[in-house]
Amino acid sequence: MESSDSSYSTHLIDGDGIFNVAGVETFMKGVKLAECGLSYAVVSIMGPQSSGKSTLLNNLFGTNFREMDAFKGRSQTTKGIWMARCAGIEPCTIVMDLEGTDGRERGEDDTAFEKQSALFALAVSDIVLINMWCHDIGREQAANKPLLKTVFQVMMRLFSPRKTTLLFVIRDKTRTPLENLEPVLREDIQKIWDSVPKPQAHMETPLSEFFNVEVVALSSYEEKEEQFKEQVASLRQRFHHSIAPGGLAGDRRGVVPASGFSFSSQQIWRVIKENKDLDLPAHKVMVATVRCEEIANEKYAAFAANEEWCQLEETVQSGPILGFGKKLNSLLDVYLSEYDAEAIYFDEGVRSAKQKQLQEKLLQLVQPAFQSALGHIRSGTLDKFKETFDKALERGEGFSEAANNCIESCMAQFDKACADVVIEQASWDTSKVREKLQRDIDAHVESVRAAKISELTSSYEEKLKESLSGPVEALLDGANSDTWPSIRNLLRRETESAVLGFSSALSGFDMNEDTRQKMILSLEDYAQGVVEGKAKEEAGRVLIRMKDRFTMLFSHDSDSMPRVWTGKEDIRAITKTARSASLKLLSVMAVIRLADDDTDNIEKTLAVALVDSSNSAVNKSMTMVDPLASSTWEQVPSSNTLITPVQCKSLWRQFKTETEYSVSQAISAQEANKRNNNWLPPPWAILALVILGFNEFMTLLRNPLYLGLIFVGYLLLKALWMQLDVSGEFRNGALPGIISLTSKFIPTIMNLMKKLAEEGQNPANNNPQRNQSKNNHNALTGNAVSSTASSNVTSLDNEKEYSNPSKYE
Repeated sequence: MESSDSSYSTHLIDGDGIFNVAGVETFMKGVKLAECGLSYAVVSIMGPQSSGKSTLLNNLFGTNFREMDAFKGRSQTTKGIWMARCAGIEPCTIVMDLEGTDGRERGEDDTAFEKQSALFALAVSDIVLINMWCHDIGREQAANKPLLKTVFQVMMRLFSPRKTTLLFVIRDKTRTPLENLEPVLREDIQKIWDSVPKPQAHMETPLSEFFNVEVVALSSYEEKEEQFKEQVASLRQRFHHSIAPGGLAGDRRGVVPASGFSFSSQQIWRVIKENKDLDLPAHKVMVATVRCEEIANEKYAAFAANEEWCQLEETVQSGPILGFGKKLNSLLDVYLSEYDAEAIYFDEGVRSAKQKQLQEKLLQLVQPAFQSALGHIRSGTLDKFKETFDKALERGEGFSEAANNCIESCMAQFDKACADVVIEQASWDTSKVREKLQRDIDAHVESVRAAKISELTSSYEEKLKESLSGPVEALLDGANSDTWPSIRNLLRRETESAVLGFSSALSGFDMNEDTRQKMILSLEDYAQGVVEGKAKEEAGRVLIRMKDRFTMLFSHDSDSMPRVWTGKEDIRAITKTARSASLKLLSVMAVIRLADDDTDNIEKTLAVALVDSSNSAVNKSMTMVDPLASSTWEQVPSSNTLITPVQCKSLWRQFKTETEYSVSQAISAQEANKRNNNWLPPPWAILALVILGFNEFMTLLRNPLYLGLIFVGYLLLKALWMQLDVSGEFRNGALPGIISLTSKFIPTIMNLMKKLAEEGQNPANNNPQRNQSKNNHNALTGNAVSSTASSNVTSLDNEKEYSNPSKYE
């Protein structure tokens, strides 16, 4: 491309008919043609070779087309089609200098290229200058006739021709006035138009429908150069605002927007070269389609590379963005507006379709970011709901009320946040995200509801367990006739209290009556299960309980004092009483009796089968069929059975075996006590001793020293007796007593001797023997007091530990 300060020029189509695509693109960028929209004009010039076309254009538009050097001879100067921008003319005007017609250089190809270039000029130009000599007007075979025929013939190949202005420039005007030349020229033009074959649709179409014909005359450039330039300057003024109403091309039609000029020209030339008819409306749509798609692709690429969008897309992946929708809408509006501005002059249908495609592509590009923004809003709203819901519950609000209030508040916040990210150009529905949020919230509410109800249920179950386990265990431990009625009253009382509180607490959860009743029944069943479980647990320890009760009743009297088997107690009666109480405990623990109408004869059956089986002939006849030879109790469901009859029989047998040792021990202790209490000799032996020992007794009376020695011996024997606790040792039998005394005798003697030695070292009193006797007596008395105190403490402890045995009977 050649350039000057005021104009640009380029070779549009070379002499071989090759379209210079790169040159045209560079030319358009240089003159900024794409920014002109429809505000531009295209002027072309036709005429015979060496008729001064380039000279006229350079003087008229300030271009720099190559001119012929007259001194070198008349030859072809312009080859193909050149294009340049007119300097200093608004709007932007592009002028094309066509190769001259009727040239000798092309030979036979002259007519073909002449028609092709003429058709190209008519298809793209708003104004066509026809350069002709003044002296050719009126001649039948003048050079302008073939040119005009060519113009009119190729015009018929345009399906919808433009309204082109034909400006006839008469060169080297003579003295003949223009007013006389113009009618002749117009008559010749009309004749040529009438003689040109036309398609059926345009047989009657006048010339004015296709062309505006203008005539102008110029003086000779060589002979009257100054006058020529003045006339050219006057003609130049007509090209200012040529496309405005009233201008040279004010009524033009089918203008291609400037940004599509290069592509349109290229496609028009391709069709012309292929010798095809040129459908301008279809061509216009095709150009609009290509250019609008190019513009759309440019805007899409520009948006995708936009720094603000890239930052927005990156940021939204990690968290919510305040004003996301507003920012994105603003960006989309910018690029869609830019598309509209650049494509506004193209075919409206094509422009709208491509604009819609661009919008869809942009929305497809931003949709993931939109979904991410919605996802952040959903998760943020869900987290906010969980937080506010938990705080509402901590403040003591009712569950259903708190849930409804928090749901309403959070869904309103979600809707508001969604409005902030909505894309105005898209009709995306956020209802699915809203529904998912609603489902998530409902699931969380149900989860919390289940946890709260479970926690509430566990709390009341724990209370019931605490209020029932201990008392039931205590009642079963002291089993008697009132045990199960007491348990039933306890169960009813605690269950009613728990159900009342539980039902009141459930009222805040907004549940249906059937579910509420099921939960209350479940709590009641749990309470009963606690009692039954405790009963089963105690039934598993029934043998231990029976032995403990037997031991307590057998080893303690009615005042809960430990029994001392002195020989006066009725061991048989005591044993029977203790076993009857143990049997009572077994009968109570045998089955569960939680129904008010529970009646059974288990105690009687056990008594008859286990205690009274050998008392009478009637009982013997009854025991011919063993009532305990069964795995179920009569009139008692198996689910309420804790200890079967067979198990009762086995337990009783084991119980008797393990308690027989205590009874035998008691009998042995009683016999030993009797033997210990009968240590005096018989009366006849005492009488014999008195009679036979009379002389010795009298001797003692006559000699008081013997009495003193006997008295000292008595004191020593008494002290030894007290220290050895002879009567206590023989309480458990003679043999154990002898063995125990044998082991304690020597240490006791040594202890007494030690004390006597210590007393002998003290200062002597008036009566040392008396003091020693007194000390021994005090020591013995102290030991007796200590023994008595120990016995009393033991008795008090036993009284505290055991209660009156009569309560089990």
